[in-house]
Amino acid sequence: MIRRSLLFSCSKRWSGRLRGQCQKRLAVQEKTWEEALEYCRKHHEDLASVASETEMLLIQKELSKHNTKEVVWIGLRFLSEDWLWVDRQMMDYEAWSQGEKPLCPSTKMKCGALQVTRGTKGVWEAHNCEEKLQFICY
Repeated sequence: MIRRSLLFSCSKRWSGRLRGQCQKRLAVQEKTWEEALEYCRKHHEDLASVASETEMLLIQKELSKHNTKEVVWIGLRFLSEDWLWVDRQMMDYEAWSQGEKPLCPSTKMKCGALQVTRGTKGVWEAHNCEEKLQFICY
């Protein structure tokens, strides 16, 4: 699998990692959300979470430099009636496309993706978990 490293300033939870650099990996191969989660946990740590607007903007900036699809998987999942990060990070920051998180997504639309279209502010969207997308690991 071809991977590209995305390097940018660290948020608090990344402090000290990789000689002070934060590193997330964009997987070019497309997978379902579950396959992406399994891949990230096997080869890295987890599907990426987004802790702040600054981190979101940096990720989007780095992704725009690559031949990225319009939407990539992140570690966001609808479980137990709420959206949660799979790495158990607190959701102190939200960037939903409709301004607020979908409260009752349809059965297949329970996986979170980052919309990275150039020229717009990056946003999160509920997507069909079976759709095959590129993804970001850390």
